[in-house]
Amino acid sequence: MSTTPRATIERLLSLFADGPTPEMADIYAVDAVFELPFLPPGAEHPEVGREAFRTHLVAGAQIQRFDSVDDVHIHETADPEVVISEYRINGTVLATGKRFEFPIINVSRVRDGLIVSTRSYSNPLAAAIAFDQVEALVGERTAG
Repeated sequence: MSTTPRATIERLLSLFADGPTPEMADIYAVDAVFELPFLPPGAEHPEVGREAFRTHLVAGAQIQRFDSVDDVHIHETADPEVVISEYRINGTVLATGKRFEFPIINVSRVRDGLIVSTRSYSNPLAAAIAFDQVEALVGERTAG
């Protein structure tokens, strides 16, 4: 059964609402590429592939819990494989109980019902605030 790129992204966003979970990785191609252009200096770039993403999701589930996705806007493009999704993930930092909201924009390429690449844009300051890492983020930016 074939699915549209939009339907694939809608499925991913529905899984985010109860994530992060390892099953989210099943929507990605085996050799999927993940780009995070706004990573803070010194942060590790994600490894290529579905299983690397699954490992990331398992680790993420140990520190945070998502409880909803809202403010969703999905934009189809002139390229039938490319979908732009805007959304906000709402959740909790497990160690502190602190609530967070992460606005995100993803540019995803979907082929044969699987995401083959994603460029994810989010504000690193929002994550630093949620995880009490502002000093580390600012220190990295001003060091040297």
